This record gives sequence, C-alpha cells and structure tokens, in this order.
Amino acid sequence: MVAMVEAGASGRPGFTRGSGRPKPPPLRLTRRGRVVLAVALMLLLAGLVALLAPASRAADPATGAPATTVVRQGDTLWAIAERQLPGRDPIAVVAEIRRLNGLDDYTVYAGQQLVLPAWR
Repeated sequence: MVAMVEAGASGRPGFTRGSGRPKPPPLRLTRRGRVVLAVALMLLLAGLVALLAPASRAADPATGAPATTVVRQGDTLWAIAERQLPGRDPIAVVAEIRRLNGLDDYTVYAGQQLVLPAWR
C-alpha cells in the first residue's frame, strides 16, 4: 500500500515554497502535557497575586505599633469587626483577629486587648 504525502508548492513533500526548510509539525500536547502546563500557569498566577496583593500587617503605619482595641462589656468578635473595620467582610475580619491573637475559639472577655488587622 502506498501512502499519499501532500506535496508543497515546490513539489517536495513537507517543504513550503521558497523556504528550503521542512515545515514543522503542528504542536500537540498529551494529557500529561496539558496538566503540567495548566499547573504551571496556575502557580505563576498565584505567585503574581501573592506579589501584588498587599500584605496584611497588624501595624499602624503612622507609629509602627500594632492597631489594638479593648473588648467592651457584651462585645463579640463580630461586633468588633463591624465597628473597627466597617465595609470589610466581617467573617474575614473575625478570622484575621483570631489568627493575630491566637484565639482558639470565639470567646472574648471585657477588658481583653486585641490586635487588629491593618486593613484600613
């Protein structure tokens, strides 16, 4: 059986007119290659986001001291989050307050001093 080979304008298979070089085969990725490429692109994107996103620091830019608040009678972390950082997502603020202060649960006590996120 004879295989048919498409000839370029020059009459020679695989060559294009005037180039003198063979035409490269089309790029084909295997499933593994597509996965590796997708993971590499996601890692690159995550790295760019990490570099460009402002770091949350618990410091007052004017004095360099951490921004703090004292828990009032009847306060909850939610109330503190809404009062100290209005306009921010209270769930994220509460999580950050807990992380900054090493709180294992949501219990706070009147008179307790809490470090606040520096998302002003």
